[in-house]
Amino acid sequence: MDSQTDRVGVTHRWFETGKKHFLLLIALLAVTATVVFAISVKVGGRSEGLYPVRLNGKYGYMDKSGKVAIQPQFDQASIFAEGYAPVRNGNKWGFIDRHGKMAIAPQFDLADPFSDGLAMVGSGPRLGFIDKSGKYVINPQYDGAGGFGNDRAPVLVNGRWGFIDKSGKLAINPQFEETGNFSEGMALVRVGGKYGYIDKSGKVIVNPQFEGGGEFNSGRAAVRLGEKFGYIDKSGKLVINPQFDFAGDFSEGLAPVAVAKRYGYIDRDGKFMINPQYDDAGGFTAGLAPIWIGDRAGYINKDGKYVWNPTS
Repeated sequence: MDSQTDRVGVTHRWFETGKKHFLLLIALLAVTATVVFAISVKVGGRSEGLYPVRLNGKYGYMDKSGKVAIQPQFDQASIFAEGYAPVRNGNKWGFIDRHGKMAIAPQFDLADPFSDGLAMVGSGPRLGFIDKSGKYVINPQYDGAGGFGNDRAPVLVNGRWGFIDKSGKLAINPQFEETGNFSEGMALVRVGGKYGYIDKSGKVIVNPQFEGGGEFNSGRAAVRLGEKFGYIDKSGKLVINPQFDFAGDFSEGLAPVAVAKRYGYIDRDGKFMINPQYDDAGGFTAGLAPIWIGDRAGYINKDGKYVWNPTS
């Protein structure tokens, strides 16, 4: 994988630990290895009003008011998307519905939230995709993969990244050193050690020139130039000058950024709407965003007020 300095500081983490970088996770070769999930960089509007929380060492879900809606009972939990959320009990992952009922039995070594009707899951050292019945639509066969977006999902084949469609057919041949997920019709790719963006046909739209990049949301994408992060528009023009130590993707009009090791939120013009004060921060979804104070995680609203006070 890439070095830490090559990553955009996208901070949308699991509700537990482990910072999420924008690049795709390569499938782990050992089924006992630790898998880091994320509150995805595309979470805007995906939580469906339920948010993972941890109480007394177990994970459940709260609603938008901060009231526990699904009692803590899982060893790990991810976001809701398209009516389902991945959860882990023991060493296996399954999916629950919005009532907390197990809809797809725990059987996978890793599992990602649904997107475009399919979810990436892992069985042993290979990744594939299932539908909402839990049936494989694309059999486990890839060493690395990302979620579907705009009818495309990145996959790793023989050391190179390309994209498949929802039938599993290659839509863009494996040729890239690294890729991101498609969002707003564009995907991050790395060529010759630099990052740029392609469209759904595989055509380069923004020439590789950056040291790192994120996904497009609200017409903006975080990029790294030198040691700082800023934002470009879809033409590749800088619209927020590089000035941040880390930068996450926009969601619901705000993006988490870091200055002097403290995270806050800016608007599309680069103006701070919530001043830097957190040790880490994720994107907004349905009006709430996860933040971290040390190893304690909580949720804030767009006014910066706590809906869920940070807990370990």
